[in-house]
Amino acid sequence: MTRPIVKRSLLLAVPLLIVAVAAYVLWRGRATDGAPVYYGNVDIREVTLGFRVAGRVATLAVDEGDAVQAGQELGRLDVTPLELELNEARANAGAIGRRLALLQAGFRPEEIAQSRATVAERRAALVNADQVLKRQEALRDTGAVAQRVYDEALAARDEAQARLAAAQASLAQFERGYRAQEVAEGEANHKRAIAVAAQAEQRLGDAVLLAPADGIVLTRAVEPGTILAAGTPVFTVSLRAPVWARIYVGEPDLGRVAPGDEVLLYTDSRPDRPYHGRIGYVSPTAEFTPKNVETPDLRTALVYRARVVVTDPDPQLRQGMPVTVRTSARPATAGHSGGP
Repeated sequence: MTRPIVKRSLLLAVPLLIVAVAAYVLWRGRATDGAPVYYGNVDIREVTLGFRVAGRVATLAVDEGDAVQAGQELGRLDVTPLELELNEARANAGAIGRRLALLQAGFRPEEIAQSRATVAERRAALVNADQVLKRQEALRDTGAVAQRVYDEALAARDEAQARLAAAQASLAQFERGYRAQEVAEGEANHKRAIAVAAQAEQRLGDAVLLAPADGIVLTRAVEPGTILAAGTPVFTVSLRAPVWARIYVGEPDLGRVAPGDEVLLYTDSRPDRPYHGRIGYVSPTAEFTPKNVETPDLRTALVYRARVVVTDPDPQLRQGMPVTVRTSARPATAGHSGGP
């Protein structure tokens, strides 16, 4: 009789154990006051820095572990080749600019005066040639001059007319100045030369590597004297601000989390002194729980990623650190998503 009683006791104990485990899991996901609790990590925010131009590394001002400020100089290339390039580009832009000024100003007054004098000279030559032709024509009618002499006078008059016409056309060109197309071409060449000089100036500026934000230098990949191609990684910097944590919300709790909600963040190193933050973003699409966040049984559960903006971070809150996030207790509503 004892063995059947033990078997019945075990059969009754199994459901009780299942209920107890389910209650523990439910308690693990909720605070004692009913506020949802979620798990995640502080976002790892790093930036890889390098020079945008090729060259030889002249100096590096920081090393691994150094704190840097936004805008601080981290390194510098040898700028001599870039300065020579900039000087040449500026000189070329200046020369083309002066050529443009000549085109816009037109011809000099002395050139115009000389052209007018040429027109007057050739007009006088035409008058003289025309008079000679008339005399030869009168003599030809009397038979006192040969036909050859008359023909030469006629040709001289025609030549004088053509030379006068050429001089007048030249004077008109001097008075009008250069063609609009020539001036437009000069303006385009000048703009192109200015752009080339600006590009050379930008390249010179890119020879100085600046910190984009406050952070900590994680890696220093090169040393002074190294010849680098453009874009070669030089430093990896961990950004210190803003500090974000990433948590994952199950679909049943989606209505309890909305952008702007105030939250508390707990870490293993500060279990009794939480950080403060707010929900900044809730993803509109579901994904599987990351394997480094939840238990093996929950890794295949679909969740929604949420970003928590920490409002009072300190150096103890390090990137990649696991955090427990407790939100304010509130009834579940329709799902929320979006928001910066």
